[in-house]
Amino acid sequence: MAITKQYLKSKPECKVTFNVPAKEASSVAVSGDFNNWRKTELKKLKNGSFKGQLNLPVEKAYEFRYLVDGEWVNEAEADRFTWNDFAAAENGVLEV
Repeated sequence: MAITKQYLKSKPECKVTFNVPAKEASSVAVSGDFNNWRKTELKKLKNGSFKGQLNLPVEKAYEFRYLVDGEWVNEAEADRFTWNDFAAAENGVLEV
């Protein structure tokens, strides 16, 4: 899994690209503070990975997780992890 960040010069936003290798999966979504924990579906590419982009306001930290075929999965390369009592699990944290 990988996350890339591209800070925009024209406005205080960061273009975040989520890339999840999941050849066997039929669907992958990202959910987090940035979308009120609603699913943002990622597009399946020919190489079997799933990819999507979001523009997020800078100078914030966002908790998030992936939903791979109905199972919650953390991003191994998250900036850090934090415990979430509601989920009774750790969430990845994205700092932009």
